[in-house]
Amino acid sequence: MIVLVLGATGLTGRLVVEQLLTRSEVTSVVVPVRHSLGLTSPKLAEHLVDFDALASHSKIFEVDVLVCCLGTTIKKAGSQEAFRKVDYEYALKGARLARQAGASTMILMSAIGASSRSTVFYSRVKGELEDAVRELGFDYLSIYHPSLLLGDRKEHRTGEALGMAVMPLANRALIGPLQKYRAVQAEVVAAAMVNELIESAGAESSRPTIKVREYDDIQRLAKNS
Repeated sequence: MIVLVLGATGLTGRLVVEQLLTRSEVTSVVVPVRHSLGLTSPKLAEHLVDFDALASHSKIFEVDVLVCCLGTTIKKAGSQEAFRKVDYEYALKGARLARQAGASTMILMSAIGASSRSTVFYSRVKGELEDAVRELGFDYLSIYHPSLLLGDRKEHRTGEALGMAVMPLANRALIGPLQKYRAVQAEVVAAAMVNELIESAGAESSRPTIKVREYDDIQRLAKNS
């Protein structure tokens, strides 16, 4: 199985790459990046690319599975327009290239509350991407809706740092319908994604399958081996 990971330099994306490299079912992990991950493995196929010209790198999208963890923040991007370019345009272009090249499976990192009808810009962009990806016709599409992601980031995000401090306690209060808002370790999300893509490779269906994964599903999938 050949897997391409978009957003490999981010918190979850890097963890996905690291876990994929340990799995015997995976023969190659393709990572288009702006700068090197600094990882060494005979399975790793790292490509330095211009994300504004992804179509010129279409050959590397000839894979079985696409995992998209591409994302930024409005603060880091500098504007809503720049944020949309990364979270929507780059991600959708990558998904189209992979599908056109024959990829049958896609695992998409989105966010809790994502909806193209949302009045919140961030959530609306995430939802618009989901809608667009659904139309591409992957045989198997799984969309992840984590809440706050916990883990060691290279860049400091003040709001997330405060959230990480209080969420372990807050998680206990989020029960029943509110459980989907619990913070989750990025390593758990990565494990769930890797387990699911490997499981889905052996699944057969007469029509496209679309899954939406929230907290409970993510925890369950992460425990599968």
